[in-house]
Amino acid sequence: MRQLIFLTLSIVGLLPSFAQTKKVCVSIDDLPTVSYGVNDSTSLKNLTEKLIGSLKKNKIPAIGFVNEIKLYENDVIIPFQVRLLTRWVESNLELGNHTFSHPDYNNHSMKFFSNDILKGEVVTKKVLSGKRLTLKYFRHPFLHTGNPKQKNDSLDYFLTRHGYTIAPVTIDNEDYLFALAYKRANDKGDHTLMKQIGSDYVAYMENKVLYFEIQARALFGRNINQILLIHASLLNADYMDELAKMLRKNDYDFISMQESLRDEAYNTPVTVFGNWGISWIDRWALSQGKKGDFFKGDPAIPDYIKKLSQ
Repeated sequence: MRQLIFLTLSIVGLLPSFAQTKKVCVSIDDLPTVSYGVNDSTSLKNLTEKLIGSLKKNKIPAIGFVNEIKLYENDVIIPFQVRLLTRWVESNLELGNHTFSHPDYNNHSMKFFSNDILKGEVVTKKVLSGKRLTLKYFRHPFLHTGNPKQKNDSLDYFLTRHGYTIAPVTIDNEDYLFALAYKRANDKGDHTLMKQIGSDYVAYMENKVLYFEIQARALFGRNINQILLIHASLLNADYMDELAKMLRKNDYDFISMQESLRDEAYNTPVTVFGNWGISWIDRWALSQGKKGDFFKGDPAIPDYIKKLSQ
């Protein structure tokens, strides 16, 4: 019943602006891969090639955000892992900085966190330079941007001084829980369960897209250029085609991070700070004094996914 009510609200919310252009940037975190302990090169190569292949086939100008700690073992570079990053650039896909070790800014000093950012750009810059590209974008781990305001501002100043543009997220979600459940089903060879997880995942993501679409229109009176966050997991490698089909069914065109950030919505000030890792739409809403009822209807994760991912 809850899903039926939400979908009904979604349809009603879409009616006034069905003719407006809808655009989305697909951003993919935790490159080279989210392996969940899988370390054999064949599996990781297949995951990367399948994900990149789907992005290319669907003409999605995605950007991947790198954790360079994954490129090392005992402080020694792993050429194979660097090659996975190179494949992204060779495929005309962008790369961004997601810090070296994915630390939580809520739990670390500015000095530690800023050093981790600089440590996390070394190899990525070299990979990009091979195509005469530069490193432009930074994505906060856990979407934690700093609390209180002074800590947030210190990081913003550091990023600006080092030539970074923050890569926000508007369509936030918990794809990583589905991805872990999917990996565990794959470990057991339970293809029936994998198919169920994949199908429920695409449905969940569609509800998330529609939810944040409605929230954006409630704030701005129009559709905005959305930025979707997903992770470089086996689930997304296997279901990127279905996600692309779902987004196109909902009249979305795919755009780059640069084009997405041209939307004036991204100049909206954030004036309320907390320890949360939430969508920028939620941050803007809180900054405008929105309360509980405004945030109702956020799609829930199926209970069986929660259990499988524990």
